[in-house]
Amino acid sequence: MGSPLVSREVERRIEELEIPWGPFGVDPYGVSKKHLAVGFSMVEPLYRHYFSVKVLGADNVPPRGRGMLVGNHSGGIAIDGAMVIASMFFAKNPPRLAQGMVEKFMNRMPFASMLTGKLGQFTGLPEHCIRLLEDERLLMVFPEGARGTAKLYRERYNLVRFGTGFVRLAMRTRTPIIPFAFLGGGAAVPTIHNAVALGRMLGAPYVPITPYGLPVPLPVKLEVEYGEPMMFHGTGAEADTVIEGYVEQVRTSIAGMIERGRVRRESFADQTLKQFRAGSASR
Repeated sequence: MGSPLVSREVERRIEELEIPWGPFGVDPYGVSKKHLAVGFSMVEPLYRHYFSVKVLGADNVPPRGRGMLVGNHSGGIAIDGAMVIASMFFAKNPPRLAQGMVEKFMNRMPFASMLTGKLGQFTGLPEHCIRLLEDERLLMVFPEGARGTAKLYRERYNLVRFGTGFVRLAMRTRTPIIPFAFLGGGAAVPTIHNAVALGRMLGAPYVPITPYGLPVPLPVKLEVEYGEPMMFHGTGAEADTVIEGYVEQVRTSIAGMIERGRVRRESFADQTLKQFRAGSASR
């Protein structure tokens, strides 16, 4: 690619992606090799240094073939999606391109739809999801929807109600669900209020407000843990009670990883505080 904006690591990994690039470096969906290279090069310093993302269980994600990453929303803005996508690109060998389903309001923002499409991220319509999965792609889904990103700081480890469409879709396309937990987003963007009126003015559901004003992420260490794949057999047309039972299984798996992560993070914070106090007392 030869661009000064593209790191050698990103350039190498782009070439390792199992994507059928056309003669102009564009796949059948309009995903652009050039745009991906620049995008991942811009995200890399955030992923490796600013947020120092820790990835657990990456081997639970199939190295190839269809798969659905299903996890919790955390962080007020899309840092969770960006870091999950980055984790699949930088922590997985060979790398995979996780393709997310963006909120419909993004299409109303100037140039956003075109740019996200070139980066492999599409509006969350069932027909898009089915086509991607049938082409053996890796789909990223946040079943909490916009309600998930609206969590306040005190709710950062909570889960809100999951939609059920992702399970029906996984069953219809015979796709394994890989649950994941994203941790630290609520501390990186400590939301104390959601400005709905301001969001509507900007064409978004809301704008997160932090103690320091606008939602500029803090350099907080982030984690993403991938659980073991879950496969549900059927046609996807089963009764709501059946589907809701499967959804609860996925939700329980994610909640368990969040709780383990919470304990791990709070234990680390306690140890760090004790070491700081001990050092201060010895001086």
